Amino acid sequence: MSQIPLPTLYSLQHCPYAMRARLGLLLAKQKVMLKAVVTKNKSEEMLALSPKGTVPVLVLEDVIEGHGESVKGSEDKSRGVSASGIEVKVEVEAESTDNIKLPRVIDESVDIMLWALNINDPDDLLLSQTPEALPVMLELISYNDKVFKPLLEQYKDAKRYHKDTEADLRTQCESFIQALELRLSQHQYLMGDNLSLLDFALLPFVRQFARVDRHWYLQSPYPLLRQWLKDHLNRPLFSRMMKKFPLYSETGEAYPFG
Repeated sequence: MSQIPLPTLYSLQHCPYAMRARLGLLLAKQKVMLKAVVTKNKSEEMLALSPKGTVPVLVLEDVIEGHGESVKGSEDKSRGVSASGIEVKVEVEAESTDNIKLPRVIDESVDIMLWALNINDPDDLLLSQTPEALPVMLELISYNDKVFKPLLEQYKDAKRYHKDTEADLRTQCESFIQALELRLSQHQYLMGDNLSLLDFALLPFVRQFARVDRHWYLQSPYPLLRQWLKDHLNRPLFSRMMKKFPLYSETGEAYPFG
């Protein structure tokens, strides 16, 4: 069997979803080849792999031995629950008489984190000793992505264009921020006294909220969340995750990451 190449990650430096995926890969010590893209000039090859056209996109290639008959690709070693509630695994079928390379695509940021951490979770961010923890974390991440993030985008837009809806939209965002502050009043991190998937999955979005109106944020009634965010941003991990790479559209090169 041939050696399996490193996965390819299409990533945008400041996209919170791409940041989330890069954090997951670093935390799991999973190496990839990173192709840096920009929104205004998306790679055609990325669009062919993931037509929805958003980052992150993780592409894996499995080499499967052919035996002159229909063969199934081996499943991922990861068998964790995905953000959609489906196990993170892929099965493929192909007719082959030789070894074949079958690309597989993961294009949801949480599923990339779960794929990586199910392979290697040295800090037990999935809280494996507490079976009920993962569904709780995924539910909160889903709320962040489906409710908080759209409100955050509206809040950012209102601030940028000086709309009179700014204060109201910020208040709507605060319901989630208040819930996080409450959690931090009960323990050091969002799920307890140890770091978890939830802390890192929400980090890029809380950071984005804090940057909309810095003056308001620094005086807001969320001191625990401010300290939580500050601690995360001061970690060497965050600097590694934010490393800037030359654009794939300009160089045609992928760069090692992780």
